[in-house]
Amino acid sequence: MNYKEAMDFIQNTNKFGSVLGLDNIKELLNRLGNPQEQLKVVHIAGTNGKGSILAYLAGVFRESGYRAGRYVSPASFSYEERFRINEENISKEDLCFYMEKIKKISEEMVKDGKHHPTMFEIETALSFLYFLDKKVDVVLLETGMGGRLDATNVVTKPICTIIASIGFDHMQYLGNTIEAIATEKAGIIKEGCPVISYDNSEEANNVIKQTAKERHCPLSFVHTDGIRILKQSIDGQSFAYRSSHGRWYEKIEIPLLGEHQIYNAAVALEALEVIKNCYCISEFQTEEGFRKTVWRGRLELLERKPLILCDGAHNPDGAKYLTKFLQNNFTNRRIIYIMGVLADKDYEKMIALTAKQADCIYTVAPDNARALPSKELAKVIRKYHSNVYERDRLASCLKEVKEKALDDDVIVIFGTLSFQNEL
Repeated sequence: MNYKEAMDFIQNTNKFGSVLGLDNIKELLNRLGNPQEQLKVVHIAGTNGKGSILAYLAGVFRESGYRAGRYVSPASFSYEERFRINEENISKEDLCFYMEKIKKISEEMVKDGKHHPTMFEIETALSFLYFLDKKVDVVLLETGMGGRLDATNVVTKPICTIIASIGFDHMQYLGNTIEAIATEKAGIIKEGCPVISYDNSEEANNVIKQTAKERHCPLSFVHTDGIRILKQSIDGQSFAYRSSHGRWYEKIEIPLLGEHQIYNAAVALEALEVIKNCYCISEFQTEEGFRKTVWRGRLELLERKPLILCDGAHNPDGAKYLTKFLQNNFTNRRIIYIMGVLADKDYEKMIALTAKQADCIYTVAPDNARALPSKELAKVIRKYHSNVYERDRLASCLKEVKEKALDDDVIVIFGTLSFQNEL
């Protein structure tokens, strides 16, 4: 199988859609020898912040000399980015090798009267095979949209489970209340496994507490009162933190922007407290890992004159974090949005949260089959803002906006993660 054949195979599995349930992925993995049972896994679920938390952990493992496998979905810049070891993507040769192996098993499953695995099931299985063969020291495993019925939830004995920030997204699958969504996310909690959680709303926290209690799991929440912000700027942030276990971190520096990233970093620190008995990680390696963390497309500073930011905010909670960042840093500067969204997101609520910060808003259609047309997005924005301009695609729109902008202006590109590979 060559690369084109591999890509054709995985793209053709789109027709099988998204299937919530574990029977099919269990069948696939059983035929592949259950590689997931031979790996040390940190498993994370949540609405926002999953990738950032795992990026911090990946940085610390890398600085400590460990090989950290990281499974991320969706990828932002290339398909191979889904499967990474210490920031290095899987090679095309390895990708083809594992894809061919899984294709053969998938065809056998269909012959035996089973369902063909979905795209996400195939990618999840591929990640386990790849990380096992490459002898990684830890797998940083991110759920798709849910938890309880997510294909990644075949892992039975993770070394720790993390619940990130919980908010409204994918309600058609996960439910229309925070309690219902939290129940799905908490479905990754396993019997006796340590749990670390973002300090969510009381409704979400109660669900997590109850689930951890029922499954006899030690539970740690981020110690919100233990966070002391030392510095915030567009070049990075630093904070001190007293963990829920009483450990004092005098100064943690992170390059990721926005106050919410400090809370995500605190989650990662709590996770390191729990798994420290499995690995040898020094305080210096922890600090260096956080300082060198890379996670592109999350309030990423692209240019300075004019200042251009790209953010992956694609749901109401993400919009809320973006708005707070803009309010805290650019109250006296002209802000220009370039916005594009996917049609199945709660984009009107995102608009309601962000629109008043902008002087003007340009709409574009992301390069995604689920994209909302620019004209339709502009129509909704005009309910909240009068200065709206419809354009087609991001690249040409950004060029136009940059030509018109002053050096002191702030251009913010947001609305979907799909934008990142268009820049």
